[in-house]
Amino acid sequence: MPTFAIHLARFTGRLLLALAAVATLVVVFLATIVLTDGAGSGFGAWLTTLGAGAVAALWRGRRRTRAARLVPFLPVVVAAALTASVCIPTVPTARRYPPALPFVATQHWSLATGSRVAVYHYPPGNAGTRHPIPFVYLNGGPVRGISVLDHRFLQLLARQGYDVYAYEQAGGGRSDLLPMDQYTISRSVRDLAAFVDRLDKGRVDVLGFSSGAAVLTRALADPRVAARFHRTIIAEPGPMDGPTARITGHKGQPSARGLASAMTGPRSTHIPRYAAAFGLMRLGLLTPDTGLIGQAEGDNAFTAADLGGDTASGYCARDAHRIPTEDTAQNFSFSPAASLRIQQTIKESPSIAPQLRRSQTPAMLMIAECSSQVRQWATAVLAGDPAIQRTQYMPGVGHHMWNGLDDNNDRAAAVITTFLQDKPAPLPNHPTRDEIPAFLRDHK
Repeated sequence: MPTFAIHLARFTGRLLLALAAVATLVVVFLATIVLTDGAGSGFGAWLTTLGAGAVAALWRGRRRTRAARLVPFLPVVVAAALTASVCIPTVPTARRYPPALPFVATQHWSLATGSRVAVYHYPPGNAGTRHPIPFVYLNGGPVRGISVLDHRFLQLLARQGYDVYAYEQAGGGRSDLLPMDQYTISRSVRDLAAFVDRLDKGRVDVLGFSSGAAVLTRALADPRVAARFHRTIIAEPGPMDGPTARITGHKGQPSARGLASAMTGPRSTHIPRYAAAFGLMRLGLLTPDTGLIGQAEGDNAFTAADLGGDTASGYCARDAHRIPTEDTAQNFSFSPAASLRIQQTIKESPSIAPQLRRSQTPAMLMIAECSSQVRQWATAVLAGDPAIQRTQYMPGVGHHMWNGLDDNNDRAAAVITTFLQDKPAPLPNHPTRDEIPAFLRDHK
């Protein structure tokens, strides 16, 4: 074999061994992050890994010449540099709230629960037809700011004579953060009740969307909270309790997920620190209150592009080429850790079906044709709540039913306002409780 080939083979072998050593140290680092729950911003795991690598390098170089003893330390230095990037914040660690919106004033209300929430008010704009009962919107998330697209829909309802209020749930948008252990689905329900009390205008109509619909459903199962409501609209609900959350079933007609172009813009998940933190949290290997990144830092880092295909999943496949921009980069706000924490408390909660069966508050269920939600999440509410008076199956729309495309906002508003005014529904009452088995069997 030629001398060059021999040298090349030796060099390649040594390079592969060095790369394997670097990879091993990175795996040890990540494993230690998990075992320590990211304590000390990950520096505890970093020092442990660096120490283990140094010991291994000393052992490997014990019989070498003085100069050659330094060679085993090269993979340790490379691994230390790579893993250090997971320990160093690249965004502010104190909460950086979105700037004020140009079209609506942001109020801050302190609730009796201790939460301080951002509130938006759209007074009725139709002088001829004003509805006396306040309308409250509870957005999804669970801990997310209200998007500009949602604000436009609320403005539409206000123009039709409704006195519209919306608030961003604690930790979301411009609302103040809570200690991580206080993010629970029960707290969300108590905050809703406290908000209506703070409004102090008697009973209210409530529209809950997605995870906000799950909060509303649980509120209807508590007669002390439900007494504050006049009429309620449960739109595209998430799971209402632990048994429902564990249901596996089909979703609606195909969504645009996987068909639409990838969202553009910066991603925190392209930065090693946040890719590791959010990825390990999503896998359940780090707790929401991990010591790796603080809640405020995670909120500051997370961008709309980090949602990936979740945005596209809110639209029908036929709309994949024209998904609207839901929000501005300045207004977007999502708390991944707090949202995971609330979702965990839902999964751990017992069934609320016995309490929901005693509900007496008039309610309507809205289901999208191309829903990305498990169908049984909605049908469980329909089956369990005897006060649901009508179901409106919304054709041609995905999970985000009021999306600004075509006449979708007007159609959603018509469904909502006719129910609130106790007028005939614009769509058939479908599915009814008796139709649930066929609805699920036909995979609608």
